Amino acid sequence: MNHRAITQAFFDPGTWTVTYLVWDPATLRAAVIDPVLDYDFKSGHTAGASSDKVIACVERHALQVDWILETHAHADHLSGARYLQERLGGKIAIGENIRVVQATFKKLYNLERSFLLDGSQFDHLFKDGETFMIGSIEARALLVPGHTPADMAYLIEDAVFVGDTLFMPDVGSARADFPGGDAHQLYGSMRRLLALPPETRMYVCHDYPPASRAAHWETTVAEQRAHNIHAHDGIGEDEFVAMRQARDATLDVPTLILPSIQVNVRAGHFPPADENGVSYLRIPLNALPVHGAVPAPTRTPQ
Repeated sequence: MNHRAITQAFFDPGTWTVTYLVWDPATLRAAVIDPVLDYDFKSGHTAGASSDKVIACVERHALQVDWILETHAHADHLSGARYLQERLGGKIAIGENIRVVQATFKKLYNLERSFLLDGSQFDHLFKDGETFMIGSIEARALLVPGHTPADMAYLIEDAVFVGDTLFMPDVGSARADFPGGDAHQLYGSMRRLLALPPETRMYVCHDYPPASRAAHWETTVAEQRAHNIHAHDGIGEDEFVAMRQARDATLDVPTLILPSIQVNVRAGHFPPADENGVSYLRIPLNALPVHGAVPAPTRTPQ
């Protein structure tokens, strides 16, 4: 195969998220994968600095964005999909199982009656195995549930963008304790990805590096099969599920899960504004499970 796609990564240290811009140099058509909208938890302000870096690269190379691809409804950052679309165009797309995620979180947040559970907030819902074009380059959407029911990976030539299903080999795998998550499904999804050709480049959505190295986001299927601490060859499903469930029971709730998901199930739209013109995020009290005691508030320096 003549590999033509160009990939540029943008790492956001605030959320440990990697956004990707992938384009066809022959046609200058492009796709953005997992964009970030900056959010200040203390003030409630949003900003576009992270996505503006993507926009600058698009403009520098005179690209036309056809797709803004979400691997899933993220729990650790607000999606920059709508921010990018307003400035660059393109279709916002996600896996069709986003409908399941929407139904779950509409109940948790008690969202407005007008919030639809059909995925219509997105411009396109991918089916498993569906192909699409980035210019003259064919890409394929792969269903990889387990972290959430709606997780998709995107196979573009010899590269696969795996979202949160797998991390770098020394970090392991995604958690599976969110609503709708399933460690057995996650194991099957990992094995599906690891069945790709060994030389396939694998791009992860996050890196949480140990102190011994800087953040990194590109590996290969061969490296994952040999060295991934949770998913290397020889680890069976029962062993993985037992490890994953025990580990998940010790993990804190992500800092931005409550604000992020109610935006991300809307394809990056904010909730409808109240009569005063302001959008509000809902914080359900005592609804999510916590591990251990609720921490006491820390004093803010004056």
